[in-house]
Amino acid sequence: MNGFLYGVALQWKLDIRSKSLLITCYIVPLIFFLLMGGIFTSVMPEMGSTLIQSMIVMSVSMGALIGLPPSLIETYGSDIKKVYKANGVPICLGLVTMFLSAFVHLMISCIVIMLLAPILFEATLPTQLPFFFLALVIYILVSLSIGSVLGLTVKNQVKLTMIAQLLFLPSIMLSGIMFPIDLLPDFLESIGRIFPAYWGYRLMLDHGFCFENLWYLFVSFFAAVIVCGIALKKQKAK
Repeated sequence: MNGFLYGVALQWKLDIRSKSLLITCYIVPLIFFLLMGGIFTSVMPEMGSTLIQSMIVMSVSMGALIGLPPSLIETYGSDIKKVYKANGVPICLGLVTMFLSAFVHLMISCIVIMLLAPILFEATLPTQLPFFFLALVIYILVSLSIGSVLGLTVKNQVKLTMIAQLLFLPSIMLSGIMFPIDLLPDFLESIGRIFPAYWGYRLMLDHGFCFENLWYLFVSFFAAVIVCGIALKKQKAK
């Protein structure tokens, strides 16, 4: 247990110094929030009631899909994996520590957005805060699990960047956070339902915490866990 806690603390320190994580979990999402928050609430004042949820979906999606996978490739595609084996360290330790560290960083970024939005843009805070935070935790876990699948299964950094963008951009554009989903053609709305961002956004809305918005996230999470388990077994066998 002490070794595990030491690994988590070490990963936290490494992530704090990571320029990639700083950019994807803090700088870009917060700049996007500061720029677009004012535009959204000026063009569509009614978005003040959903601005926090919209900006959080963008922040979590970027950190999980673009920020986490490269770190996993660096660990499992390098000699660090050999060090794990040589010292009898479970091969899953790198994934678990990075997952937990990314979770904490994303929570911090989301809380910053939630605190600043009412002050800067007169956004409305969620009325059901306990359900909101529970929905936020679920959405972060699901997003990070999908990012973990990318980091463990895609071996090439260039391919990883392309695939991550192919997941990230539709997650943002087709989830309903940029504009009402009703404005999209039916086939694009159907495609948007494939991405967890669509369901996570609705889960975090007031009175949105229900099984209708939960089931797809649960299925996605458990499917991602299974894939990660298979990928780690292959890593151990190499």
